[in-house]
Amino acid sequence: MEAVAGRVAIRGTAEEIAALLRGGADMERRVPGAEWSVGEAAAHLALANELMADIAAGRARSYGDGTPQSLAAANEQALAEFAERGAEPLAAMIVAQADACLKALEEGAAEGGVVSPLGPMSLDVLGSYLLTHMLGHGYDLARALGRAHMIDRARVRLTLPFLITVMPRVTNTARTAGLTACYSVRLWGGGRFGVTVSDGAVSVDSQPPARPDCTILIEPVTFLLMALGRRDQWSAIARGRILVWGRKPWLAPRFPALFTAP
Repeated sequence: MEAVAGRVAIRGTAEEIAALLRGGADMERRVPGAEWSVGEAAAHLALANELMADIAAGRARSYGDGTPQSLAAANEQALAEFAERGAEPLAAMIVAQADACLKALEEGAAEGGVVSPLGPMSLDVLGSYLLTHMLGHGYDLARALGRAHMIDRARVRLTLPFLITVMPRVTNTARTAGLTACYSVRLWGGGRFGVTVSDGAVSVDSQPPARPDCTILIEPVTFLLMALGRRDQWSAIARGRILVWGRKPWLAPRFPALFTAP
């Protein structure tokens, strides 16, 4: 992740989420499509930012085993043990812990990388993880409160280091079994990567393959929302947010289902 741009995006996102909460948020309102209230989602964000800050500082933290089921269980246990649901205290904690994580990342306290809830990664990728996580839940909070979300093209590009790193770890093996294909994924306005599936095994590279079977060109905000399980591909296709071409364009509809949203 680009250092200066990443710091600006992380601080800006944390502040914008805090502003949502401080703007008279109804903390008991339900988040659309989720089991949490606004207060629970905000509490989760505050706890997650604290977790990221600890990891960046080199303090070992166990949090599930990387599977969706274990992460969900860890989330629920953490929320059950943390009673705060007030807008102002949670807003302050979200910003303070994002700043603490940034400070640890800048100081390089955990030299040689860290172990996150989604596996080993470099400090740069951990920063991208922090941003991605805040954007996903910030989007949920904005929707719940009827406010504008904070996802934009520049911030989406900064999520790519995390997404590229984690995609092989969140592969849906039931969907990739027996599949051999190579994809080029390109974001409108810049940003790209390649995904190769070889008899079910998945590898992801920051550079697309020279001769992809299928090229997917996608609007950046749509890409991130799909990657995080917040939007389905069919509505995006209907709105012209996804274009597809190549030798095997029929592979495109299979692509989102190859992965489980982190």
